[in-house]
Amino acid sequence: MPQLPAPLHVELAPVFRVGTALALGHSPGRMRAADLDAPFHGMRRRRTPPVTVDLTEPLARDRIQREHVLDQARAYFAVAPDHTFLAGRSAAVVWGLPCVHGERLEAAVRSPHRAPRRPGIRGRKLAPHLTSVRVCGGIRLTSPAATFAMLGGELSHRDLVALGDAIVRIPRDHRGRPIPDQQLASIEQLVGATNAPGRKNRARLAAALADVRVGSMSVLETDYRLLAAAAGLPEPVLDVEIRHPSGALIGIVDAAYPEFHTIAEVEGDHHRTSRMQWERDIEKHAALTALGWEVIRVTAAHIRGAHPRAAESVASALRRHGWTG
Repeated sequence: MPQLPAPLHVELAPVFRVGTALALGHSPGRMRAADLDAPFHGMRRRRTPPVTVDLTEPLARDRIQREHVLDQARAYFAVAPDHTFLAGRSAAVVWGLPCVHGERLEAAVRSPHRAPRRPGIRGRKLAPHLTSVRVCGGIRLTSPAATFAMLGGELSHRDLVALGDAIVRIPRDHRGRPIPDQQLASIEQLVGATNAPGRKNRARLAAALADVRVGSMSVLETDYRLLAAAAGLPEPVLDVEIRHPSGALIGIVDAAYPEFHTIAEVEGDHHRTSRMQWERDIEKHAALTALGWEVIRVTAAHIRGAHPRAAESVASALRRHGWTG
């Protein structure tokens, strides 16, 4: 039966420097034990049992990616200089924004410091006037606006718009009330970061900003809006509170065309997997219909499929209510 490694000193955090462990009396051999891994030279991290995650759960992959990046960042910052911070895709993921992460952690410094050079790290040296640094999840990283501007040369137009939409959206609490203080940045702040002197890829960023809107609450909603715009549909009002003539709130809808009494509801996976959400949707849509609204429900298959027909379905409803486009 294999011998278990000796317990680690109580003063050692989940991520620690090898030098600290040696100073506390551990041997170099203990630093090579199977209960530790070495994400970066000179430090160790306690291994934890893998967590079983249901990948069919909405946003599960995003949460896994964010936790992985946070874990790597905490490990790296245990040995990194104090003037180092996350940037680019790594910063976007830690902010909880829709962005696919690469294999390497992106770490940056402000000029004149040298860009980090270490296996597993993509080092960057940034101009101070193009970089604002904040803290999220206990990690120093570029601000949402600076992060958006930095990714102008890496993301497609669609992905830049989705990133911008996620940054400027105003979250709602569990009762549906908007929380303006939780908006990561305003459109004006994104414009300011884009137009900073010396900013690269300004034309691509400006083109994306022209399509960014406050109110798209998911990437799927952004995709619907871009599809509808490309099809020539009128601009919808996003994240709209629909009320009864008495003033009572009936519900919050994704995209409304008030002039034509038409609503497009973008149904993500949570509408399918949550019974409570499903029953709530049925009640809401019945109440909207009673007030004269026509509700068109569209899914990812209608928006992103081989033959997307969401725009066509909504256009037909708009025409039934007087739209002549």
